Amino acid sequence: MSNIKTIPAFIDMHVHFREPGFEQKETLETGMVAAIKGGYGTVCIMPNTMPVADNPDIIRFLAEKTSKNPDIDVYPVAAVTKNLDSTELTHFKNLKSAGAIAFSNDGLPILDQTVFKNALMSGELILSHLEDETNEAIWQIEVFKTVQDMANKGLCPNPRLHFCHISKKSTLDVIKNAKAQGLKLTCETAPHYFTFTKNDVTSSGVFKMNPPLGDEADKQAVMDGLKDGTIDVIATDHAPHTVEEKLKPYSASPNGIVGLETAFPLALNVLSLDEVLEKMSYNPARILRVENRREIKVDLDEKWVVKSAEFASKCKVSPYENMILKGKAL
Repeated sequence: MSNIKTIPAFIDMHVHFREPGFEQKETLETGMVAAIKGGYGTVCIMPNTMPVADNPDIIRFLAEKTSKNPDIDVYPVAAVTKNLDSTELTHFKNLKSAGAIAFSNDGLPILDQTVFKNALMSGELILSHLEDETNEAIWQIEVFKTVQDMANKGLCPNPRLHFCHISKKSTLDVIKNAKAQGLKLTCETAPHYFTFTKNDVTSSGVFKMNPPLGDEADKQAVMDGLKDGTIDVIATDHAPHTVEEKLKPYSASPNGIVGLETAFPLALNVLSLDEVLEKMSYNPARILRVENRREIKVDLDEKWVVKSAEFASKCKVSPYENMILKGKAL
């Protein structure tokens, strides 16, 4: 029996399409096809390319090259700092004019508190990439409070802060507390953090990502956070690598897994359809301030086996290999 519904397309706030510079891992074209196959109508591409997306020319290149596909909107995210070196801010206004939707140092967290404060004072959406996840969230929230106080006095625009790929119970406790204080910040998790734990990790790099997988309490906290509203968004952090790289021993393999073609059924496994749409369509559109212009058809009851060799993504290796999933974008 099929159970086909028409729903709003999904929006992914956090993907890596690797172009320019790492086209052997993914291209804008293969990334877009993978996203469309997974039910996405909008994606935000991260700036840790080579060269880094820290100048208007790169942003325009990305915007123009992806605008030719009528089935998906691709929004470049520009670097917060030049060359992602965490010291000198990029020119936000020029990057915004060129087509950047937000700013992130994805790949390299901002560790300088003054730089972070100045970024927030712009009023632009900052997608904060955390590595020492809980400790960085703690000080960044304190900086956010300072800037919000300045904004309340009319000294700068209201800050806009979104935490990427939250994976730990301790971090979620910090974010939940901040939201309880009335701070208007948002956060995302990724499907691997509510599907796996560190007990699933193998000797190869197939399960290697950053932040790394947590324990059972972390996984449960992520599921609870999705239910109680602490977590606003499910993003994939789609991060393709070559098969050769991912199959290296764990210590030698790069961080990152692909997720665009498996995210919907994994989310549907732990949430209702209405909750999935909240986390994967409505909330991302609200945070990004974009209009979701597309609809997709999904079969809520279709069962299928993950075969990464059949992915549209260039990365043909997945921690979900051979899993039986229920629910598919048609």
